[in-house]
Amino acid sequence: MIHGLKPIDCDVHPNVPGWRTLIPYFDPYWADTLQNRGMHELDSISYPNNAPITARADWRPDGGGKAATTLDQLQSQLLDPFDIEIAILNCLYGVQLPFSEDMGAAFARAVNDWIRDQWLDRDTRLRASILIPVQSADLALAEIERLAPDKRFVQIMTLVAGETMLGRRHHWPIYEACERHGLPLAIHAGSSYRHPPTAVGWPSYYIEDYVSQSITFQSQLASLLAEGVFKKFPGLTVVLLESGFTWVPSFLWRFKKYWRGLTMEIPWVDEPPTNIVRDRVRFSLTPFDGPEEAAQVARVFEHLGTDESVLFSTDYPHWQFDGDNPLPPGLPEHLIEKILVDNPRRTYPRLA
Repeated sequence: MIHGLKPIDCDVHPNVPGWRTLIPYFDPYWADTLQNRGMHELDSISYPNNAPITARADWRPDGGGKAATTLDQLQSQLLDPFDIEIAILNCLYGVQLPFSEDMGAAFARAVNDWIRDQWLDRDTRLRASILIPVQSADLALAEIERLAPDKRFVQIMTLVAGETMLGRRHHWPIYEACERHGLPLAIHAGSSYRHPPTAVGWPSYYIEDYVSQSITFQSQLASLLAEGVFKKFPGLTVVLLESGFTWVPSFLWRFKKYWRGLTMEIPWVDEPPTNIVRDRVRFSLTPFDGPEEAAQVARVFEHLGTDESVLFSTDYPHWQFDGDNPLPPGLPEHLIEKILVDNPRRTYPRLA
C-alpha cells in the first residue's frame, strides 16, 4: 500500500519482447509478409532500450534485455510490492511508426490481442488502453469497435507527436467513438518521428527530445482547444500521460489572454480555456516535473484550479523514482487519496 491506500496506477508499460512474439496474433498474410521482409523491431527511439531512464536498474532482467516483458516481472516488481488495486497497461510498441496504414493496423491488432491474451486474461488487476493505428482514422475506428465491448479496455491511446495536429477533423471519428463508448482519449509522450521533435529542427541529444515533449503537449492541447474538439464532443475526457503538468498554469494564462483578443477567430470556444481544461483534461502524476519544496508544490496544484486533475502513475518500468515511495516530495497530504484512488475512478467510467 501507499499511505495506507491501494492505488490505481494509470500508466504502466508492458514491453513486447520482440515482434516475433506477436506472430501468433497476426493473420497469415502479415505473419508471412513480415517474416519474408526480414522485419526489424518497432521500438521507438522515444525510449531507447539502453537509456537509464527507460528502466530502473533493479527492474531490468539480470541477463540484459528489455524490462517488463512478462507478467511475473510486473507482479513481483510493481503489483504485489505496491499493493496496486488496478493497473492500466499502456504498451508503447511502435504501432504508429509504419508508413503503411495496413501494417500499422496489423501491428495494433496484434499488440492489443497480445495484451489481452498474455496480461488481461491472467491477472484481474489489469486493464489496458486500446492502441490505434492513427495512420488511418477508418482503421483506428475499426480497432476501437472491435475491442470496445471488452470492458477491460478502459481508454484509447495515441502518441503526442504524430503526423498531424490532434484537433484536425481527420481524428474526429476517433473522438466520436471515445465519447460513444465512454472511453477517455489518452495522449502519451512519444513520437512517430514524422517531424523533428522541436519546432526548429532536430536536436543533437536525447535529453533535448525528452525535455521538449512538454512543448509538444502544449501544441496538441492548443489544437484540441482551438479546433473545437471539446465543444463538438462534450462527453470526451482527455488524459495526458507523461506530459508533466507544472507547465499547464502558464500555458493556460497565455492561451486565455490571447483567446480574449481573438475570440472572433474561434467563436466556438465560448468558455474560458481554463474552465475547459479544468473540467475535461487530466494529467498523470509521473514523471513529476515540479520542485521538491512542499509550499511550491502546493502552489502548483493551487494554480491548476482543481484537485481532480492529477492521476496516480508509476510509469513502470521507467526510472522515475527509487525505492518504494513513488510519490514526489512535497505532495499535499489532502490530495493523496484523491490522486491515488478518487481521481482515477472519476476519470475512467469502466473502473466503477
